[in-house]
Amino acid sequence: MSRIGKQLIPVPASVKISVNTAMKKVDFEGPKGKNSFTYRPEIVVAYDEKTKTISCTVDDVARMEEGNRRAYWGTTRAVINKMVKGVAEGYTRKLEVIGVGWTSKLQGKKLILSVGYCNPIELMLPEGVTCTIDNNTIINLAGVDAQKIGAFASLIRSQRKPEPYNGKGIKYSDEVIQRKKGKAFGA
Repeated sequence: MSRIGKQLIPVPASVKISVNTAMKKVDFEGPKGKNSFTYRPEIVVAYDEKTKTISCTVDDVARMEEGNRRAYWGTTRAVINKMVKGVAEGYTRKLEVIGVGWTSKLQGKKLILSVGYCNPIELMLPEGVTCTIDNNTIINLAGVDAQKIGAFASLIRSQRKPEPYNGKGIKYSDEVIQRKKGKAFGA
């Protein structure tokens, strides 16, 4: 049995769920926005209106050990749980740009990073992700889809990863950079 898959997903009162079993699709609508998820054919998703919970099961318990059914079961439950949380509360990610003269700015749907290269780096914001910038060095990402926010934050960070000697680079706000000691001159 999957320990994650068998847990029920509580649904807040502000979130509306519709499960389409024919198309294997779940639609979510909440105060922060809309989202949808298409799950695998081996999994059965059911929404109980009375208890306001979603349950995930495997279509044929006797064949659970075939292939990756157990993994799909737990993964489907985890993704649906994240989507319920996303449309109810939303997700945020904060990045910091550290370096002398390094800045970030927003022009429409473009994030422009000046991080020590001869030309600025322009990144288009993905659909459903909003961005705000504080003091030209702190980038705040928000949205309902945790996967999109995480992927875009990773793309931003990959433009100039933090380095351990001077601490310059783009890092997550909760990330700790292990600093190294440079060469010691004179013995």
